[in-house]
Formats: sequence, structure tokens, C-alpha cells
Amino acid sequence: MTKFARDEFDRVPQSSSRQGVHRLVASASRAALWPVLLLGGIALAVGLVAFVVLPKLGFTSSTTPQAVATAGASKPSAAASPSASSMPSPSSSVQASGQPSPSDTPSSTPTPTTAPLDKTAVVAVYNGTTTGGLAARVAGMVQGGGWPLSTVANWGGMPQQTSSVFYKGAAQKGNAEALGKLLGISNLVDSAEFQQPVVVILGPGYK
Repeated sequence: MTKFARDEFDRVPQSSSRQGVHRLVASASRAALWPVLLLGGIALAVGLVAFVVLPKLGFTSSTTPQAVATAGASKPSAAASPSASSMPSPSSSVQASGQPSPSDTPSSTPTPTTAPLDKTAVVAVYNGTTTGGLAARVAGMVQGGGWPLSTVANWGGMPQQTSSVFYKGAAQKGNAEALGKLLGISNLVDSAEFQQPVVVILGPGYK
């Protein structure tokens, strides 16, 4: 068996408190772990108190689910935005403006009303001028226009300032208008002075 010289490792006292290196490291690790475990336990206890005890006492944080829900409700959602169907259509905008449609626009040119024409009514012709034979000539024009004659003579009443066609009532207005156009007389007078329905008096200047 080989013999070696004695060194410091061979001189170990019987009552020495030294241990192996690995045992010393393990003891130091366990000693450093206790504060960590203690802090973890304290943090866990505080968390349990905050989660279980405080809600029962009425203490809630500012960011409770109700507050979150209220904040979410205050923001307009995409569904609340106006849809395309709620937008007024061009046709409804035009109708809301109150502009009348072409069919509702009244006609600017009223339809002229023509008095009824009755050529069965007799016509009297009087010459109020100094021109001889004027009454007979005008009477021929009246008869040629389709009206029957009642009297053809010289005028014996008040002197006339112009030629006139006298008619008796609205029923004879159509005859007076037609005779005035035929004879070139524009002065038409509605009068009940004469017995005949229509009377033509030729005044000065009539040719």
C-alpha cells in the first residue's frame, strides 16, 4: 500500500464543527428562503382579504363592472348610427319642399267662354245717319248672316253718337257679339228699352 506524506487534510480535530461544503450551501439556501416565503404568505393574505372581506364591507374599486358597463353604454355603437334606409330619398326631399307638381300647376290661360248663339231671334235695323238706303244694305248683311229681320227703317229717336248693337238680356249676348263682328260694330249694350231681342242702330260715320 502506497504511503503519502501527511498534509492539512489529515489533521482533522475530533471536536471540529466543520461540515461538508454541500451541507453548508444547503443550510445557507434554506435560511435565505424563509423571508421570501414569509412575504409571499403576507401578500396572499392581503389578496384574500381584499377579494373576500372588503366587498362584504362595501368597499369597491373605481373600476367595478357596473362602471365599465356604464362607460361602454355612453359610447355610441355602430348600430346607433343612421342607416341608409333612414336617410331621406331625393323623391321625398322634393315632395317635402312643397313645390307643386306639373299636374297641380293651374293653367295660366283661362278657357274663354262663348255666349250661346240663337239665330232664331229676329233683328231690327235702324238708320241713324243721313245716308240714304244704309238700313236696307245692312239688313241684307244681317239676313245673309242667318238672322231673320223684324224692322228695317230710319231711326226716329234721340240722335246716336256711334253705331251700337242693343240686346235684351244675357240670352241674346251671343247674337249681339256675332252681329257686331259681322257689321264691324264694337259698342254692345245690354238694354231692356226695346221690345225686339236685338236692335242695330247705325250711327254717324258708319259706311
